[in-house]
Amino acid sequence: MPVFRSGDVVPAWCELTFFEVAEIPAGGSRDFARRAPREKLIVGRGQCRITGAGEAQDGAEGSNLDLPPGSAGFTVTATDEPVTVIRMCGHWGEETGGSGLFSVTESAHPQDGGDPVTYPKAASFDSHFHDCDEYWIVWEGAGVAISEGIAYEVGLGDCVATGMGHHHDFPQAPQPVRAVYFETTLEGAKRRGHLWEHTHGPAKPNRERV
Repeated sequence: MPVFRSGDVVPAWCELTFFEVAEIPAGGSRDFARRAPREKLIVGRGQCRITGAGEAQDGAEGSNLDLPPGSAGFTVTATDEPVTVIRMCGHWGEETGGSGLFSVTESAHPQDGGDPVTYPKAASFDSHFHDCDEYWIVWEGAGVAISEGIAYEVGLGDCVATGMGHHHDFPQAPQPVRAVYFETTLEGAKRRGHLWEHTHGPAKPNRERV
């Protein structure tokens, strides 16, 4: 079950246990009560004010906030334009991979430096694996994601969960995709970033994380 939506029961191996894509209108605000030991918030677009645990900070596209341990929650207030925020909750460890925004668009001549594939590609996105689990949360557009060799049509509100060592790819995006990536607890060799067999050696997928 590598694809799920907000509120679904997630696979037992997932460190990400809940997520949501929240749209806040211009001038509006929303309170978020804590749901899990670990919480992360990424701003997809717009500008906002984020307050919690007695602190406040300005947020803009790409802002990446980890909710302090022990805080009850936080509030997001949009400024003069609508804001999209992506919230992630779970129980990942202290040492994680990267997290942030990414986009996928199609090209007449797609190119990438990833591992070779047999399926058609229309986007310059690479087939790769990680020394951690990774989650993609789509908040705009639609396309085809590959995880563990299976193609999934994904769109707004879908989360693609790929276990450590399994290849994944985003070869098609007929509607340009904007999404969040989150690489959770590093394991094994704890290498960061995209890994390729032709450069980094054979992938060692965790067969229980499917």
